[in-house]
Amino acid sequence: MMFPTPAAFAAALADPIVPDEAAIAHARARQASLTKPPGSLGRLEDLAVFIAGWQAQARPQIRRARAVVFAGNHGVTAHGVSAFPAAVTAQMVANFEAGGAAINALAGAAGLELKVVALDLDRPTADFTQAPAMTEAECLAAMSAGADSVSNDLDLLVVGEMGIGNSTAAAAIAARSIGGNGADWVGPGTGVDRFGIARKVAVIDRALTRHGDAPATPFETLRRLGGREIAAIAGAVVRARQLRVPVMLDGFITCAAVAPLAAVPGAIGHCLAGHCSAEPGHARLLSALKLEPLLRLDMRLGEASGAAVAVNIVRAALAAHDGMATFAEAGVSAG
Repeated sequence: MMFPTPAAFAAALADPIVPDEAAIAHARARQASLTKPPGSLGRLEDLAVFIAGWQAQARPQIRRARAVVFAGNHGVTAHGVSAFPAAVTAQMVANFEAGGAAINALAGAAGLELKVVALDLDRPTADFTQAPAMTEAECLAAMSAGADSVSNDLDLLVVGEMGIGNSTAAAAIAARSIGGNGADWVGPGTGVDRFGIARKVAVIDRALTRHGDAPATPFETLRRLGGREIAAIAGAVVRARQLRVPVMLDGFITCAAVAPLAAVPGAIGHCLAGHCSAEPGHARLLSALKLEPLLRLDMRLGEASGAAVAVNIVRAALAAHDGMATFAEAGVSAG
């Protein structure tokens, strides 16, 4: 098990791993020598330098990239916080495995291998208005499953999720990590009406009160208010940083999964935000995490769908960075 104890998770989270400054300097120098006005490719230039730093090479490439969709079920659905029954989680996992979901098509278009990790779908987490969502052992197992999905031969990791009820868990985590109450973070999720939103707000406020005296550590926030798939995302992100693998985050739930981690300086410095979803709290969460999304397409599906689309932008950035001629190569005056 990658994280046998909460202390092991905290130690991994605190690892002082930073991008390679020499690679960054060489990548910036290359950008300055390419046949274009300085800065004319905008954020594509920044993306190339970002990936160069984490890959520790001046001309980075994405040879192997993986999208991992984690799935888990939530006991809080007993309060009517979702428009769909919990059985849909397993049904969608079957759809992923059969190749019929949006993420299957979008991962293929982005050149991503797709891995689906279903986490004890027959055992929903506890109702977090009454008790911690997970025991320590359950949370550590989920985090370790996330870590196990990352390998050191990856050039990019994309994280996504599936879990009926997980927008409620994500809003609770955001409130505890960033501040505010349920009303500040709740949105329609899979499409609940105003009465469903009111139920979500009430549930989250009860949970925040119930766990208000708990230690404000990333581990305790995730185990008390999260789900197995959310804890797995956190574990994957921490492990990816240890292996120097850059991560593309998806929507509100994946960003909420890393919100507790962000309390540790540099812990999510290897993460990119693929898009800003239509879930109302996502824009606020991205701002709090100081992540600028690559895309704004009004998507709200989850499954790593927005992040998969954004991978194409990264591929374009690296293609320009590696494939363009320099002024000297092209015989063009640099002015």
